Amino acid sequence: MSVLPKALETLIVELGQLPGVGPRSAERYAYHLLKSDQNKLSRLADSISDVKSGVAFCSKTFCLVESGTDVSPLYSDPARDKTVVAVVEDPFDVLALEKTANFHGTYHVLGGALSPLDGVTPDQLHIKELVQRVKDDKVKEVILATNSSVEGDTTALFVQKELAPLDVKVTRLARGLPAGVDLEYADQITLSRALEGRQSL
Repeated sequence: MSVLPKALETLIVELGQLPGVGPRSAERYAYHLLKSDQNKLSRLADSISDVKSGVAFCSKTFCLVESGTDVSPLYSDPARDKTVVAVVEDPFDVLALEKTANFHGTYHVLGGALSPLDGVTPDQLHIKELVQRVKDDKVKEVILATNSSVEGDTTALFVQKELAPLDVKVTRLARGLPAGVDLEYADQITLSRALEGRQSL
């Protein structure tokens, strides 16, 4: 027999389905919502309800766009350089690169990373569409900006192989020591990559 009302128990279970939310966090979130006023709860419920109908994917870049919009402004803007494409795994990776204010090319969202163990195969990612874009837009450089992980590296290698027959420069984001980190605190993988990516002075 549960000591919690069924509605609260159901909310905890549903919140626990979110990535990175454990049982204890789900309980805290549920209790916070229970204490919130009805207006706040209604706004949250409406935003959750509207997210599916209000968000779509760009037909060219697969970035997130307003529903009813076919092509992302990050592609259609004449100020963006269509001959340079940064390839990322997920739509939110685009936000990270945009925050630098240093990238003026366009993006291509793969929709994940290759992971045979999780059943993610090349045909489930937007790799064929990338190859077509390189041809259509006469792309000069593809920047592989996948995550620094086994899956991200595997995906980058696969994409590089797919682009090999085309006349396009393929680069990878530099990886190394973050600013302000002492060598003694850096992990071995980061140090190894910093050594591999060393530059002449």
